[in-house]
Amino acid sequence: MSTGSGADSAPAPATHDSPPTPDGPTAPSRTSGSRTPSAPAPSAAADSPSPAPAPARSAPPASSSSSSSSMFSSLKIRNYRLFFLGQVVSNTGTWMQRIAQDWLVLSLTGSSAAVGITTALQFLPMLLFGLYGGVLVDRLPKRPTLLATQTAMGVTGLVLAFLTLSGHVQVWHVYLAAFAVGLATVVDNPARQSFVSEMVGPGQLQNAVSLNSANFQSARLVGPAVAGVLITGVGTGWAFLFNGLSFVAPIAGLLLMRARDLHVVERAPRGKGQLREGLRYVAGRPDLVWPIVLVGFIGTFGFNFPVWLSAYADDVFDAGAGAYSLFNTLMAVGSVAGALLAARRGTARLRVLIAAALAFGLLEAVAAVVPSLWLFALLMVPIGVFGLTVNVTANTTVQMATDPVMRGRVMALFMMVFVGGTPLGAPLVGWVTDAYGPRIGFALGGLVSAAAATAVGLVLARVGGLRLSVGWHRGHPRVRFVPKERLATAA
Repeated sequence: MSTGSGADSAPAPATHDSPPTPDGPTAPSRTSGSRTPSAPAPSAAADSPSPAPAPARSAPPASSSSSSSSMFSSLKIRNYRLFFLGQVVSNTGTWMQRIAQDWLVLSLTGSSAAVGITTALQFLPMLLFGLYGGVLVDRLPKRPTLLATQTAMGVTGLVLAFLTLSGHVQVWHVYLAAFAVGLATVVDNPARQSFVSEMVGPGQLQNAVSLNSANFQSARLVGPAVAGVLITGVGTGWAFLFNGLSFVAPIAGLLLMRARDLHVVERAPRGKGQLREGLRYVAGRPDLVWPIVLVGFIGTFGFNFPVWLSAYADDVFDAGAGAYSLFNTLMAVGSVAGALLAARRGTARLRVLIAAALAFGLLEAVAAVVPSLWLFALLMVPIGVFGLTVNVTANTTVQMATDPVMRGRVMALFMMVFVGGTPLGAPLVGWVTDAYGPRIGFALGGLVSAAAATAVGLVLARVGGLRLSVGWHRGHPRVRFVPKERLATAA
């Protein structure tokens, strides 16, 4: 069901009933009834929780409880359960096609740069049209919109399967299919993220979208493994066929939902200047700007795994498609762990985002130089944990700070920067990988990600008036940012 990097990892806002945390108060909520929301920018303190979102305009009482009582509590809601089960099937197909697509391009061309071009074409529409997709999503009803986008992506998979199984596939066919899927994703991603709030209401949002992420990443445990068997056994075309047919499940789930159980969220009326309105809204909010800047750097330089992992499997370790599937599967193990931890986490903190981004970049740099295939493969697990944590925490931070009537535009900007940076980074990383080797390319992506995390962390600390505090807590060293007034009092 999801097509972009971490596309189903977009957490939803937390409930308004969450009490203030010891690290800082929660900002007051904003209402969704205003067409042009405006709110003073809260402090972007690295230790402060993001502000809570506005409530939906109306919500059925059955699912409006304050906070989740268990890791899987949102599955008690029928509409969300149908949505979730559809994703189980479709996400498996998505990962199968992703593996098969990368391997097909590599086998047709023998070039890592060509794999990078394929990835770039899939995410180029988000870079070009992502903001306009957000404007459309804020205006349109979400369920019919998702029915259209899911159908389009399913048809694309079936066409690619026919071309591959008939023996007529050429690399430009794969390029065109990747671009077509990217066009559908422009609307599908923000629509799907916004639709979660309509299915579960404010009390289960954080839990529901964290489970979406776990669902998507869990498919990486099955999809790559099945794709590896199909590629080596009967060919890539069968993986494309399964993906095309897998979209029947989410489409059926959307059709079976009860419209009366959906939480009605106000849609933005059609009008001029809505794109500029969304950009101004974000520009005036440092708690939105800096997480978006950070994920932009990481999405552009740190998430080019199709380029790196295929090159490591083929060139560095000479282990074939099975090793490529293994690398993706082990990364999925870490990603699932990160997603389930996010489902239990009550709030999103910017310090968690910065720390996870720094660890992610450093682990990539370390993995780039390890000599053993098995050690490289094992490092995919913590890389998956921290990569997913970056994605979840950044999405949570942004969504919790955004007015519902603006959410489609803000999340479209977020995805445009995160996913849309890939068309810029993938060909560059692919060229570096071809020219200087996979180890140099992978290390470069990790070091850029770590440098971006460090720079954004220092900026957030300065904007929030924070200072570094080093001390001991319960017998262990503790390094954190605290308000400079508190540090001065302690001294």
